[in-house]
Amino acid sequence: MARRGNRRPQDHFGHRARKEGYPARSVYKLQEIDRRLGLFRPGQRVLDLGAAPGSWSLFAGERVGPSGVVVGIDRQEITTGAPPNVRFLHLDLETATPDALAELGPFDVALSDMAPRTSGQRQRDQYLSFELYMLALRTAEPLLVPGGRFVGKIFQGAEFEQARAATARLLRTVRIIKPEASRRESYEIFIAGSKPEH
Repeated sequence: MARRGNRRPQDHFGHRARKEGYPARSVYKLQEIDRRLGLFRPGQRVLDLGAAPGSWSLFAGERVGPSGVVVGIDRQEITTGAPPNVRFLHLDLETATPDALAELGPFDVALSDMAPRTSGQRQRDQYLSFELYMLALRTAEPLLVPGGRFVGKIFQGAEFEQARAATARLLRTVRIIKPEASRRESYEIFIAGSKPEH
């Protein structure tokens, strides 16, 4: 589901990811979010939307341990090797039926690092990112258990407050996080919330 632009030269996060066996530097964003929010516990079920190339799923799999389950979904096939508790599905969220998705749940945590293939037209890219964020939020909310957690990426732009308000309506305790591993020039940010207990 994640649509990438042109490849950039690897920074120290990129080199570190390769050294530690992750396919992408984005894993360190999730590590920081987990440190700050305490997302993961052993035995949880985790949904990773737009999972390619697999770094977030692999990290979540480590954190929830062998008694937990991670389901990573992307519209492009993921060939990254994964442990038994991590499962990758080749599925397009924009065409998947609610029943097909419901069969995968419920989940304790839902994640989305989805991003559009950037065009260089900032407003257009921000709007496309907003659409992907809302797709992730709409997909995740009915699949989360009471008290379940959601974290999704969005590019800051004119629609950001609309996304935050939608998150607050569906979830609660909304927080905004800008991880240190995000590139300095990036205008990506993460919105986090948790589903009400009742």
